[in-house]
Amino acid sequence: MTIYQFLVLFLLWVCLPHFCSPEIMFRRTPVPQKRILSARVPRSDGKLLHRQKRGWMWNQFFLLEEYTGSDYQYVGKLHSDQDKGDGSLKYILSGDGAGTLFIIDEKTGDIHATRRIDREEKAFYTLRAQAINRRTLRPVEPESEFVIKIHDINDNEPTFPEEIYTASVPEMSVVGTSVVQVTATDADDPSYGNSARVIYSILQGQPYFSVEPETGIIRTALPNMNRENREQYQVVIQAKDMGGQMGGLSGTTTVNITLTDVNDNPPRFPQNTIHLRVLESSPVGTAIGSVKATDADTGKNAEVEYRIIDGDGTDMFDIITEKDTQEGIITVKKPLDYESRRLYTLKVEAENTHVDPRFYYLGPFKDTTIVKISVEDVDEPPIFSRSSYLFEVHEDIEVGTIIGTVMARDPDSASSPIRFSLDRHTDLDRIFNIHSGNGSLYTSKPLDRELSQWHNLTVIAAEINNPKEMTRVAVFVRILDVNDNAPQFAVFYDTFVCENARPGQLIQTISAVDKDDPLGGQKFFFSLAAVNPNFTVQDNEDNTARILTRKNGFNRHEISTYLLPVVISDNDYPIQSSTGTLTIRVCACDSQGNMQSCSAEALLLPAGLSTGALIAILLCIIILLVIVVLFAALKRQRKKEPLILSKEDIRDNIVSYNDEGGGEEDTQAFDIGTLRNPAAIEDKKLRRDIIPETLFIPRRTPTAPDNTDVRDFINERLKEHDLDPTAPPYDSLATYAYEGNDSVAESLSSLESGTTDGDQNYDYLREWGPRFNKLAEMYGGGESDKDS
Repeated sequence: MTIYQFLVLFLLWVCLPHFCSPEIMFRRTPVPQKRILSARVPRSDGKLLHRQKRGWMWNQFFLLEEYTGSDYQYVGKLHSDQDKGDGSLKYILSGDGAGTLFIIDEKTGDIHATRRIDREEKAFYTLRAQAINRRTLRPVEPESEFVIKIHDINDNEPTFPEEIYTASVPEMSVVGTSVVQVTATDADDPSYGNSARVIYSILQGQPYFSVEPETGIIRTALPNMNRENREQYQVVIQAKDMGGQMGGLSGTTTVNITLTDVNDNPPRFPQNTIHLRVLESSPVGTAIGSVKATDADTGKNAEVEYRIIDGDGTDMFDIITEKDTQEGIITVKKPLDYESRRLYTLKVEAENTHVDPRFYYLGPFKDTTIVKISVEDVDEPPIFSRSSYLFEVHEDIEVGTIIGTVMARDPDSASSPIRFSLDRHTDLDRIFNIHSGNGSLYTSKPLDRELSQWHNLTVIAAEINNPKEMTRVAVFVRILDVNDNAPQFAVFYDTFVCENARPGQLIQTISAVDKDDPLGGQKFFFSLAAVNPNFTVQDNEDNTARILTRKNGFNRHEISTYLLPVVISDNDYPIQSSTGTLTIRVCACDSQGNMQSCSAEALLLPAGLSTGALIAILLCIIILLVIVVLFAALKRQRKKEPLILSKEDIRDNIVSYNDEGGGEEDTQAFDIGTLRNPAAIEDKKLRRDIIPETLFIPRRTPTAPDNTDVRDFINERLKEHDLDPTAPPYDSLATYAYEGNDSVAESLSSLESGTTDGDQNYDYLREWGPRFNKLAEMYGGGESDKDS
């Protein structure tokens, strides 16, 4: 047998578990007192160390996990040298699991485990043992601790923390590029044998990937793996304990690996030539079409920038890169004209914006294509010679004066005639007008710069053959100033002079304003319209003037107010001037010149009453008078008894008009005798309770005879109104309350009182209450009237 074989056998023997039957003996010292060892160890402080010798010595117990026998598993034996075998001693066990997991025979000291023990749950147990006298229950040995250590067996397979891992690696990576590291854990004891030694291997995913056995790092195994060919890979990794030997336990996990994109593909146009069409009327910025180059890459590696690099339309068209769709949008850069040019050619280039220098060898990352654009003809609106017009005109020009001309032409080859017009929404006051044929703009009303300095007009040019084709242009009219306004006082001046004023005293400073705006600025001159013996004006030559007194003292009892005409003139051409009158009141002032009173009557008032007190007294008198008047009016109204006390009252006649009359006693509202005597209508009596509604002279119509029927009378009146030229020009309805032939027109009541006066007794009306007293008086006194 060689030395190498011997070493292998020795290692296997060491690794294999050994079953033993340990027995710990309690040895009692001859003398129970402390015993000093003969060896003395000096301390740094010069003292000697002493050690007490115990009566028994301890060793660790070892126990295999996962015991599968039917009996209790034997752990070990406790024995004291005081035990004579006569059963006088009793062994007691306490600590972790004592009495439940571990039990001890009180007489023999044998320790057993009652169930299977898992080292992964707990690797060791700390217990305490003691021997006592069974009769006296006194300890014969001191209590001491010992440890039961659980020996591991390979009963746990390696496990991964994740069932499925997700990883990525760039495409085109070199061999050996690290992808991800997976780590499995084994719950067995790593310090005892190879139960926890894990080795990794790959079960699925070759030949693309490999794994390092010791570390679990997954690496690429093939060069130039292309994402465009295959993007997803699934790798299965196995972790096996016992160093990967036969009989070891294993666990697996799945790793999903994605190849991420790199910019290894250039953009490519699908066509060499692209044709587009555009209307010549397309405004600047209009998108006329798009081009797109395809790129097999994704994300930012597929981003493309488009540009026009050549062609005869580089100044007429532009291209914009749309980031979302990665398209090149071709837009109009300048206005197009079919009559000038009908075809343009562009050379468009597409280039990647993010190029990886590692892949320059794959070729240029750009491509080109030819874009041909055809311009199509449309009926274009007229074009003005300018984008806007500015005309300046003085405000004093005569109505009808031409202030300027706008010009427009039809850009089409047909050159249709053009008609000009004004947009009246920009000239609501119709101050201007335009000649429809030549575009001459002239005034139709007088101009006034002070009302409006600028007029912003819009002129419309439209083709006569196709009025829908029209163009608008802005015309700005500036009104130039002419000195046509005289200066005036800037504000209203409330001027007063003190009675004790001295000559040359300043009483007011005045200024002026002018609506005109001369180029050199405003300049005003102030003077008096005539020589005044009391006041004078001194021009300050800064558009202000001072009013000064010329005499010593004023008397407000003689003259309380002075009127001072002041002439204000400007310096523009033609010179404009105006006269403003200052009203100067004479007031009583104190020694400081502060006004106290300006009314002459104030001197006649009693000294004890102030002006405020007099006003309060006057207001009290007015309030008392108003109260008296209201009280009298209410008292008079209470004395009047209402004629109509109910809506059910019966009237002798019914009158309908817009205002309320005076009731039954109002004889001016309607005269029933008109129907009895048609001739009476010619008198045209005016009502006294309302204002006459017309001032037309009534027409004289022939009087109807007394025996005329009411129907004929109404028909004649209707015919008369139809032929009356002064009648209102609309239909009107006149109600005459006609009840039929042979009506005496004495009553319109449904009671027919005119034919039953002799047979009807109206005394019961008095029994109905005060509301029917008036009716009882009218009908109850009929017999007495007839008798008289």
